[in-house]
Amino acid sequence: MTESLSTDVLVIGGGPAGTWAAIRAAESGVGVILADKGYTGTSGATASAGTGVWYVEPARREAAIAKREHLGAGLTDRTWMLRVLDETYARMDELARVQRYPFPVDADGRRIIDDLQGPEYMKRQRLRVQRLGVQILDHTPALHLLVDDSGVVSGAVAVQRKSGKTVRVEAAAVVLATGGCAFQSKTLGCDVDTGDGTLMAVEAGAVLSGMEFSNSYAIAPVGTAVTKNAFYNWATFYRADGSVFEVPKSKDRTLMASVMLQEPVLASLDRATAAERTQMRLAQPNFFLSFDRLGIDPFTERFEITLVTEGTVRGTGGVRIADTDCGTDISGLYAAGDTATRELIAGAWTGGGAHNASWAACSGGWAGTGAAAFALQRGRPSGRTHAVGEPGATGHRDVVSRVRQLVLPYEINYLRHESRLTPALQELHQLWDARGGEHAVGEDQFRAREATAMLAHARWMYHAALERTESRGMHRRFDYTDLDPAQEHRLITGGLDTLWSRPEPLWLSEGRAA
Repeated sequence: MTESLSTDVLVIGGGPAGTWAAIRAAESGVGVILADKGYTGTSGATASAGTGVWYVEPARREAAIAKREHLGAGLTDRTWMLRVLDETYARMDELARVQRYPFPVDADGRRIIDDLQGPEYMKRQRLRVQRLGVQILDHTPALHLLVDDSGVVSGAVAVQRKSGKTVRVEAAAVVLATGGCAFQSKTLGCDVDTGDGTLMAVEAGAVLSGMEFSNSYAIAPVGTAVTKNAFYNWATFYRADGSVFEVPKSKDRTLMASVMLQEPVLASLDRATAAERTQMRLAQPNFFLSFDRLGIDPFTERFEITLVTEGTVRGTGGVRIADTDCGTDISGLYAAGDTATRELIAGAWTGGGAHNASWAACSGGWAGTGAAAFALQRGRPSGRTHAVGEPGATGHRDVVSRVRQLVLPYEINYLRHESRLTPALQELHQLWDARGGEHAVGEDQFRAREATAMLAHARWMYHAALERTESRGMHRRFDYTDLDPAQEHRLITGGLDTLWSRPEPLWLSEGRAA
């Protein structure tokens, strides 16, 4: 059974980027449908935790940009960073004024706006989306994009998880905001982030950027899923024999990963003052939930830690942005949040929260506005449309298991070396060639597509990683340990059966290819 719907703008994904896209598109006066794999407002990385915001006072912006330029290793764009800083100011004010988000206040009565409680934030986003008349399709993951005979993106095919019914949504423009790909590493809130939107974009002809910068690893207590790296600024780290393990002050954790391959590493947040301990519990209560359940006081006791991969969620890579309204290289298709590359503001190194959270809100709004303008000019599709892409991988559970075995280990994906990357990529290519096409129904249908998306991401990541023969940002090559000035360019990647990576020929200046 197939249900057919028609709208002006289809937003795929219901996190911060997707909800902001839906809000802006609806405010532009067009019809909007939002389709989410989970329940909009409760699923995804932001809805499960707190997040910082890149909210910077004007007097401090130059220093903030300079810091990001240093971390980004020459691949950021100052114009885009300024746009995001300006837009974040407006969006957070709007969040307080329209969504009535309850920002805390300091002792002088000033609002503290550089941090958001994810559950409260996303609850208010959903309410506003509903009040604007957007039709929300919860638990309805998109499987394939629709295109017309000219290749213009014209909607998507989705599946309703509860009933197994196919939902065909024709639209004049589509915004992809499905998040990044965390390879089901079990980091909190990220199991829905399997890279589905990126796969759909490439199937429609889009290209990617920054896929080599997709190997972010975050600290978590062993046996838990909460990765909040900021709190480890107050930590002392220890080796198994109890001696202090001196961790480099940089964000590079490759030394820690190397030690963990040989022996356990423990941590204690014993450098936090009493006041800081109270504030930390208020700021991120879910960080402490696991400790409380385990009967551990993380401020006085030592606990074993591990590193958890978060792929393109805390990484940088994603769909290449071609203009200021977050349009892609494909007509009618827009990308936002972690689905889109963050190189424009983060360069070769991103991370959790802060600029990523701001990028989600800003790019979502720009994409929604751009998609609405395109839809008003184009009108709803009136001719024939067809789905692009293949069914999901046969034996999807086995595919996911093997992809995780080739992506999660530090020694392959983090401590990168050609001798380890090349055989891993060869096996991923073999998995791709043997994936078949599983004509499943219902839940198995979209799980098979998830497996295909994760497999595709792993191949794109390793292909780009082998192409960049240097160490830059979070991409650390242990056979090419130095930064190479000749490679100060962005790398674009594309393809499905046959992959390619090459330097980006066009830089974005003031949002236009130049």
